[in-house]
Amino acid sequence: MQLTPSRNILDDARATGRAVAALNFYNAETLRAHIDAANECNASIILQTTESTINYLGIDLIVAMAGAAAAEMAHPVALHLDHGGSFELAKRCIEAGYSSVMIDGSKLPFEENIELTRRVVDIAHAAGVSVEGELGHVTQNADNENISDFFTRPEDAKAFVEGTGVDALAVAIGTAHGFYKGEVKLDLPRLREIREVVGDVSLVLHGGSGVPDELMREAIRCGIAKINFGTELKNAFTLAVKKSLVESDDIDLRRTFAPAIKAVQRVSASKIRVCQLA
Repeated sequence: MQLTPSRNILDDARATGRAVAALNFYNAETLRAHIDAANECNASIILQTTESTINYLGIDLIVAMAGAAAAEMAHPVALHLDHGGSFELAKRCIEAGYSSVMIDGSKLPFEENIELTRRVVDIAHAAGVSVEGELGHVTQNADNENISDFFTRPEDAKAFVEGTGVDALAVAIGTAHGFYKGEVKLDLPRLREIREVVGDVSLVLHGGSGVPDELMREAIRCGIAKINFGTELKNAFTLAVKKSLVESDDIDLRRTFAPAIKAVQRVSASKIRVCQLA
């Protein structure tokens, strides 16, 4: 199976009232974990990399790894650029073989965000690649901000999707990136309003790590079609590797990393099942 545009996967999920788990990978081990989790759950997933991972692994290696992963998977999989910060990076990913890109202009003035996103949509759609934009701003948990100031407004969401032609829209309704410091509260009435005005565009929830399962299920029932996970995956991998190194002097990396792969697989599978409303 080849890499698939994310819109195809998201449209299929929305048709059944479910969502798709978008899983960041950072190396061969986390990718292996996601492949095994998706096959275990008999589900499609979206594989994601940030610009930092592109700088770490190299874009051609990432595309080759994801293509090999798709060949091992029973259901369609997309390779997605997460939080692309520039037109140039999005273009580079499209040309390298990514099947989906995010262009994050959420910190720009509204009209500039539309203009940047539209430029990416134009070149991506010409290449058969899906595009995710962001409106509102999902903050970092370390930020001391009133996050409600950055929530997506339904009227802006409507104008944004009409002005850009995006396939998916990341919305700010109460999540944040990183570990949560307190109770997670999502503005579900706002989410339902956004869902009503954006037509067939899929809605995306960033900062899924640490959100209680039932709250994620409720967000899916209110219109979310894609949920991003990263922090919990890195945490599971790191803790397992530390445990391996403490408990053994074995220098065989295959044995050192094996428990970490299984640890990430367990987390990935649990997130996939939540997205399937299981």
